Amino acid sequence: MSSTQTITVIQPSRPNIGVYTNPQHELWIAEAQPSVETIRKRESLKPGEITISIKSTGICGSDIHFWHAGCIGPMIVKDTHILGHESAGTVLAVHPSVTSLKPGDRVAIEPNIPCHACEPCLTGRYNGCENVEFLSTPPVPGLLRRYVNHPAIWCHKIPDSMSFEDGAMLEPLSVALAGMQRAGIGLGDPVVVCGAGPIGLVTLLCCRAAGASPLVITDIDEGRLTFAKGLVPSVLTHKVEFSHTPEDFAQLVVGLMEGVEPAVVMECTGVESSISSAIQAVKFGGKVFVIGVGKNEMKIPFMRLSTREIDLRFQYRYCNTWPRAIRLVKDGVINMKKLVTHRFKLEDAVEAFKTAADPKTGAIKVQIQSLD
Repeated sequence: MSSTQTITVIQPSRPNIGVYTNPQHELWIAEAQPSVETIRKRESLKPGEITISIKSTGICGSDIHFWHAGCIGPMIVKDTHILGHESAGTVLAVHPSVTSLKPGDRVAIEPNIPCHACEPCLTGRYNGCENVEFLSTPPVPGLLRRYVNHPAIWCHKIPDSMSFEDGAMLEPLSVALAGMQRAGIGLGDPVVVCGAGPIGLVTLLCCRAAGASPLVITDIDEGRLTFAKGLVPSVLTHKVEFSHTPEDFAQLVVGLMEGVEPAVVMECTGVESSISSAIQAVKFGGKVFVIGVGKNEMKIPFMRLSTREIDLRFQYRYCNTWPRAIRLVKDGVINMKKLVTHRFKLEDAVEAFKTAADPKTGAIKVQIQSLD
C-alpha cells in the first residue's frame, strides 16, 4: 500500500470471538480471525474488502446439521469450523479500493464469494458457481464472529429504518424469493407450502404477498401451524399425520381447498414422504418446487409425474435476490419480525444452539446478537 493510501477505520473495542464446531460434534466459543490487533493496525483487509462488526446472526437449520451430523451431503466438517451465514452489522473499516461503502454504514452480508469466471457466474446464476466460497459451508468459516472481513460487493447497505435482526433475516428471505421467482407464483394461484419451519414461513409470507389464493400450509407440528395462522390469518392449515399416505395427503389438501387442486406446491422440508405427497396433490401441468434439503437419494412417484406432466424443480441457494429483499422489507411488503422468537448474546451462543435444536422450545428463528 502506498503512503498516500489509507484505510478508514472505526476502532473495535472487544476481542473477536467465534462459534465453533468440529468432527466430534462439539460446540464452543473461542478466539477468531481477524484479530482485534490486525484490525487496529489496519493490516487485515485485502483489496475490495471491508471489516464488519456483526450485530445479529440467525441460526439456520444447516448450522444445526453441521453441528449434529457433521455434514450435509458432500459438505463435511473435517476440522474446527465456524458456523453462521445469516448476518448483518456495521462497517468498521474500508480498504482504499472500496468506494461503495464507508465506516458506519449498516449492511447485510450475502455470505458467498463466487469466482466471477465460470459459466454460471458469467450468466448471472452465481449460485451455481462450483468454485464458490460459501460462508459456514466447510471448510469456509462462517459469520458467527464479532468481526468479519468480507468483499464489499457482497455487503448490501440497509436503511436506518431496518433493524439488524431484519438485516440478518434477508438471507432466509432470499431463499424464499429465489423459489418464488423460479416457481412463477402469481395472483390467484392455489398454492400449498409444505413445512412450517423458518423457510416455509418466510415462503408463506411471500406467497401471501404475491396473491396466492387459496393458500395452505402443512406440517407435522400443530404448534407451528398455529404460529403460521398467527402470521397469516387467511392461511388454511393441515396437520400431517404419519399414518397418511401421499394419496391421503392429496385428498385432504384438495378437500381443504374446496376441490381446487394446487397449481404449485412449495416443498420446504426436503422429506421424501412430503415430496411424494406434493406430487400427488398438484394439478395436471402443475409444479412441485423443492426448496428443502433432503437425502442424497430418495424414491418419488415417477409415473404420477409423467402422466400428469408435473414439473419437479429444485433450488440451490439464491442469486440476485438481496436488493429485492431489502426493498420488500423496507417498504413493509414482507414483515418477518414475528419469526425471531429467541435472542441470545454471542457469549451465550452454545445455549442459543441448544434452544434452536430442541423442538420443545417452540423456537422458530433464534438470533445471536453481539455488542461491539
